[in-house]
Amino acid sequence: MAKIAFLGLGVMGGPMAGHLARAGHDVTVYNRTQAKAEAWVAANGGAWAKTPREAAGGAEFVMACVGNDDDLRSVCLGDEGAFAGMAEGTIFVDHTTVSAQVTRELHGIAGAAGVGFVDAPVSGGQAGAENGVLSVMCGGDGAAFERAEPVMDAYARVCKRMGDSGAGQIAKMMNQICIAGLVQGLAEALHFGEKAGMDGRAVVEVISQGAAGSWQMANRHAPMLEGEFNHGFAVDWMRKDLAICLAAAEDVGASLPVTALVDQFYKDVQRMGGGRWDTSSLIERLRAPSSGGK
Repeated sequence: MAKIAFLGLGVMGGPMAGHLARAGHDVTVYNRTQAKAEAWVAANGGAWAKTPREAAGGAEFVMACVGNDDDLRSVCLGDEGAFAGMAEGTIFVDHTTVSAQVTRELHGIAGAAGVGFVDAPVSGGQAGAENGVLSVMCGGDGAAFERAEPVMDAYARVCKRMGDSGAGQIAKMMNQICIAGLVQGLAEALHFGEKAGMDGRAVVEVISQGAAGSWQMANRHAPMLEGEFNHGFAVDWMRKDLAICLAAAEDVGASLPVTALVDQFYKDVQRMGGGRWDTSSLIERLRAPSSGGK
């Protein structure tokens, strides 16, 4: 078993760190809000630290799951950052969804200090984190990945190296691009059915067994029909991710017209006060009088 530091105890990080503790690892946690770290220790054992540097001291692996590029830099860099507490030969694993640029920047800084860096964003949402069945897409040096993979297995259904530094983040962008189109299509189909007087659940029972079937249909049609949007990934975070996708597309010369359109639809949901609703709330935009849905 390994000595591990885990930085960031949000709806994803908290359960992931819990799986590591239950797997028998020696886990020290850090969270910007200290009370959350204390509560995690009370529930899971282990220890909490006041700074990322303190948490990382003596750890073989440091895992992070924070908010965005700036949050990741803040827990990695500076006098109290994790890198300052990590010894040569240790591994930093970043589960945050961030830009490939910041990933490659931090990979370079870590490498210069003899620290391995694996970008390892995840997919599967809060439920996947709680149940330990996340999809983990990784980038970075092969040797660092091979050492970190058995640790990540504590909360992964699948964990695969996609390529060099940044490749995990690019794969996560592809994941979010797919989700954006799928959720919008599902929202439109269910809204159309409502207007046409159909029983949405009955229709989904049939079409989910055919070519239209998807994880989103299976898991999000009921919340959409019920108008309950507290089951998953928040609109604010999805817009953060889609902004990363669109910026990366500009850099590589890719065209993402549907992604750009759905991003604007999510902007409409934010204007409706739904920034903390989950991504299935796209249907609420269609139901709103201003959308032409009524």
